[in-house]
Amino acid sequence: MKKTFVLLVLFVLPLVAYLFFASGVNNFGRLPTLTEKVSDLDALDTEVRLQDKITILGFLGRDASLRKGNAFNLNQKIYKRFYEFNDFQMVMVMPMGTEEIAEEINKELSNLTNTSNWNFVFAEDRAIEELFASLKTDLQLDEGLGTPYVFIIDKDRNLRGRKDDEDEGTKYGFNTTSVAELNNKMEDDVKIILAEYRLALKKNNAQRKKG
Repeated sequence: MKKTFVLLVLFVLPLVAYLFFASGVNNFGRLPTLTEKVSDLDALDTEVRLQDKITILGFLGRDASLRKGNAFNLNQKIYKRFYEFNDFQMVMVMPMGTEEIAEEINKELSNLTNTSNWNFVFAEDRAIEELFASLKTDLQLDEGLGTPYVFIIDKDRNLRGRKDDEDEGTKYGFNTTSVAELNNKMEDDVKIILAEYRLALKKNNAQRKKG
């Protein structure tokens, strides 16, 4: 009897544990889609596009100089860790007339890291409002058309986020004012979406080899 119990402990429990963790990977291995087909940037008179890119999309607003700290936080906690990944980019949308401020921010960031995948895009107020509305979030732009929140957009222009965040429930964006939020939440979510594409790439390569 004791021998049978020992055998169960040695062989059955590890199997149960494996199945439990395997199911966890399946359940949490993808970042939920919150909004499908966010508008691309065609109407913003720019060559930058969201389609076929993994994008961190932000709206620095007319008072962008006040958000330099947010851009710095995002650069240090997210961009520097992931910018070498293929097709990863930062897109900061700003109102017309803020070009000098953007240049100043970019210059300061370039002293810290390679900013080749930082993109500053300028648009008329209405175009910015329409782009933000296409995200379909519970957030709003301020009077200067800015927000401290940034958004993860996948290669198919879908907004990705959390449906069961412990603090907010549905979490559409990440507050760049909070270093803790960038460290504890956004970094994890960016890792998940990049892992999705790495896995998809490996599967495609394996299928091509079989073919």
